[in-house]
Amino acid sequence: MKALAFLLVLAVPAVLAAKEPFKPNLGPDLPSITVRCGDVTLMLRQSSQWTPGRIDFRGKAMTTEKSAYGTVFSFPEIGFIGTNHFENEPEPLTSLAFFLDGRQLTEPAAELSGEQFRFVRESRIRDFVLKCEIEIQDGRVFETTTVSTAKAVPLKLVYHFMHAWTPTVDAYLAGSDETPDEVIAGPFLDTPEEARKFHVRQKVDWVAVRDPASGQFAVSRLLEAPENAQNVSMIWNVPGTYRKYYLKCFDNDTVPAGFTGTWKMVTAFGEVGTEEWEVKARSLAADLAK
Repeated sequence: MKALAFLLVLAVPAVLAAKEPFKPNLGPDLPSITVRCGDVTLMLRQSSQWTPGRIDFRGKAMTTEKSAYGTVFSFPEIGFIGTNHFENEPEPLTSLAFFLDGRQLTEPAAELSGEQFRFVRESRIRDFVLKCEIEIQDGRVFETTTVSTAKAVPLKLVYHFMHAWTPTVDAYLAGSDETPDEVIAGPFLDTPEEARKFHVRQKVDWVAVRDPASGQFAVSRLLEAPENAQNVSMIWNVPGTYRKYYLKCFDNDTVPAGFTGTWKMVTAFGEVGTEEWEVKARSLAADLAK
């Protein structure tokens, strides 16, 4: 019994260490890196495995820091693994690379500023190999995620491109290119009946949200996605916390052996009055398709 107790004491610190966020060899130990490119500011957090922590447009926060961003997998009988979810298993990071105005930064500073920024994050989640890229250029945020696996893997779901919009966001709009005259639209309400409800819940090409607190809106357009992944857009209404966007894929499905797939999304922003935001959001959604 004493020997078993001794082994357990040794094992506990090892498990805790395995779940600690990855600290790359970047010179100074940075808790976060904030990048400013024109009107867009992106904060990357070391504590959440170097995934986004907040996105600002023209100095105003469009997302909240109280959430996880990026890609996360949910496995049957296990739960979530990836990004800021450390409750089940770690997500081992294999490499990070930072590029500012075309030049790779071996030791990025806590504050960066330039015309163009690119960040490449590679990791493993069980049998999956992930490559996640973020690029900021011309006032737009491009996110690209490539997933590959040699084995067939059953899943509960995958969430890509999680965006935790601020809780002051009060309306949404979504549409498909096949039916451009039809949109899905509605308000976010803070009532008990509307709390923790999902909105949109369809396969669409773009989704927009309005934030009256900042006087701004955001449009996210899916540029590329594997056809066999389902690719359903959803926004979760959690009053006082966020209105969170998810691209749900492989819902209670099995990723086939030998699968390699790439998802790409672009997000852009605008300033608009309450009455005209839908017109401007639809115009921006069409422009993003180009």
